[in-house]
Amino acid sequence: MEMKCVMVIDADLPAGLIANTAAVLALTLGKEIEEIIGPTVKDGSGHPHAGITTIPIPILKGNSQKIKELRNKLYAEEFSDLLVVDFTNAAQTTKSYEEYIEKISTFSANDLKCLGLALYGDKKKVNKLTGSMGLLR
Repeated sequence: MEMKCVMVIDADLPAGLIANTAAVLALTLGKEIEEIIGPTVKDGSGHPHAGITTIPIPILKGNSQKIKELRNKLYAEEFSDLLVVDFTNAAQTTKSYEEYIEKISTFSANDLKCLGLALYGDKKKVNKLTGSMGLLR
C-alpha cells in the first residue's frame, strides 16, 4: 500500500497562526510515524544535517467550514485506519498542555474549531478526501 501525508490548514488564518499550526501538526506527525524522518546526513564537507521528512507533505488550503466537513468525514469507519492529527482553537488558546487537556474536555466535537489537520495513510483514501483541494500559497 502506498502511503501519503497531507496537511490541510485554514487559509483565512493570519500567517503566524498558519505557520504555528503547520509546526504543531508536523511535530506530532514526526512523533507518531517512526519512518517519516530520515537519519542524519553529511554534506560534502562532512558536516552533519539532522534528518528531515522522507516523504513530501503538501500543505493544502481549506477554510473553517471545509476543514470541519473533512474532520467529520474522518470519524467514519472507512477512514479509521488513517492517522489524523488536528489542531483546534482549544489548543491554540492555551498556554500549557494541562490547560489544553482541561479546556478541550469542555468542548463537544461540534463546538471545536479545527485550524488544521494532518492526514497520513493509504494514498487512495487520502486522495479521496483531499484530492480536490488546492495548495496553500
